[in-house]
Amino acid sequence: MNIQPLLDALDLQEDAARALADDLRVQIDNLQTRLREAETHLEHLTITRKTVTGLADRLPASPPELPEHPDTPASSPPSTTRPDRYRPRTSAKPSVTNCCRRTSKAPAPS
Repeated sequence: MNIQPLLDALDLQEDAARALADDLRVQIDNLQTRLREAETHLEHLTITRKTVTGLADRLPASPPELPEHPDTPASSPPSTTRPDRYRPRTSAKPSVTNCCRRTSKAPAPS
């Protein structure tokens, strides 16, 4: 009796089972990595919640009364006398020198 075809079939099944086991190990490793990342993220969120809750307990029940600026009454609108006050000032004429770019060529040899 020739049992070689049976052994060949067993080899094929072993190879398939081994490949499946290897694939499942890779999936498990990936899932473990994702699980660790999710648990770390959850820990960070828990720490953030504790921090925010701890800070919220220190806040007063109502906002504090802020003093008014002595030079400006609370009911006056913002000053519009100098609208350019917070804008960068630019020159109307271009710069005479430019240190970053060569503007002229060297004279041609005679």
